[in-house]
Amino acid sequence: MTIAVPPPFTRPPAGRPAAETIERIAATLKARFGEHVQTGLAMREQHGHTTTWIVNQPPDIVVFPETTEEVAEIVRMCAAERVPIIPFGTGTSLEGHLNAPLGGVSVDTSRMKRVLAVHPEDLDCVLQPGVTRKELNEHLRDTGLFFPIDPGADASLGGMVSTRASGTNAVRYGTMKDNVLALTVVTPQGEIVRTGTRARKSSAGYDLTRLIIGSEGTLGIVTEITLKLHGIPEAISAGICSFPNVKTACDAVIATIQTGLPIARIELLDEVQVRAVNVYSKLTLPETPLLLFEFHGTDAGVTEQAQRFGEIAADNEGSGFEWTTKAEERTRLWQARHDVYWASLGLRPGAKGVSSDVCVPISRLAECLAETKADIEALGLVAPIAGHVGDGNFHVMPLVMTDDPAEMAMADGFMHRLVERALAMEGTCTGEHGVGQGKIKYLEGEHGGAALAMMRTLKRALDPDNIMNPGKILSEG
Repeated sequence: MTIAVPPPFTRPPAGRPAAETIERIAATLKARFGEHVQTGLAMREQHGHTTTWIVNQPPDIVVFPETTEEVAEIVRMCAAERVPIIPFGTGTSLEGHLNAPLGGVSVDTSRMKRVLAVHPEDLDCVLQPGVTRKELNEHLRDTGLFFPIDPGADASLGGMVSTRASGTNAVRYGTMKDNVLALTVVTPQGEIVRTGTRARKSSAGYDLTRLIIGSEGTLGIVTEITLKLHGIPEAISAGICSFPNVKTACDAVIATIQTGLPIARIELLDEVQVRAVNVYSKLTLPETPLLLFEFHGTDAGVTEQAQRFGEIAADNEGSGFEWTTKAEERTRLWQARHDVYWASLGLRPGAKGVSSDVCVPISRLAECLAETKADIEALGLVAPIAGHVGDGNFHVMPLVMTDDPAEMAMADGFMHRLVERALAMEGTCTGEHGVGQGKIKYLEGEHGGAALAMMRTLKRALDPDNIMNPGKILSEG
């Protein structure tokens, strides 16, 4: 398939707006939104990127809208001056998605907190993008329903849409692309567009919902989300099992998936990550590779499934197999898993975590992990590994003194080999972190020039002035 080279932007980006332009747009925004507009340095730096090694590039202005119409007003004001717009949720993304390389206006949706409707009979809800996943599940607590996508961080639902988030439950419930029915989006021209309906399926036209999911704010700002919900399981069983090495742990995962056990979550922590978790969460887990698992269903079902998993683990040299249906014990284990980022930092005080993720076909997972661990050991890096191994996705976080050029070069080389290894195994450069700024350089190797040309054509058609989160996903701007 041959894709024509897309034309240049209709009005090429002029780079960072002039100081007088920023002053003018700031005055216009303040006149309309008052104290909901902030220009102080501390606030602006908080809206650059702080959870990554990528250098902070703050916006010039931060504004806090509360409705779709207010977002549309802000976008129209910025579009008239060709001022960049950077959507912001909770700031938990890891690849420079929120940086403002050309300055501009950060549109912070954290005050868009309303759950607009819950339809228990249809298992769906409508909400604003600033609602976080924990807030949504708290709101749903008395309905018997829950939203299962769990990336670890208490991210905003708008941010989870924008990065096509997934997490620990993806092996059973899918990712954001599988759980979003429709979106309301403000386009780069300030128009309000509805991408779908509450119907569970449709063959009507292009799938604009899927186009926006994962676009990282480069095609518009999500202002309302219609989500699928799921019934809270009657029973949940969760447990742990240790293994002598990552290969035997992965073999157990592969056997579990291939035998059709309906596992909800299955997570791998390598021995370095287990050591960090033990210290941070005050646990006493054996410091060898560890699988954490969870089954959802009936009392009889989750008991049978946990026992069957124990048999599979034993066949793959697993030891210390334990499982429970007690909520407090399950919560403690999964909280420890969700705290791995902060736990890992304790392994090397003063260092910063240079986090990355890849995803490969599950049959290649053991091989990819073994080669990655060999690379870590050869370099002498402290780099814990945790993974959503039920779908072939794992995270590595080298702990690096970022002010040491030699260490940064070593970490960069390691990350490059990690991605090249995943791509060689027919995987992807990112299973859930997204592209942002950090992984732009890998897209051509993964998708090829024709696919990138198609992406650029879409970007230029929808955002001809390149004002919507410029410098992300695609290298232009």
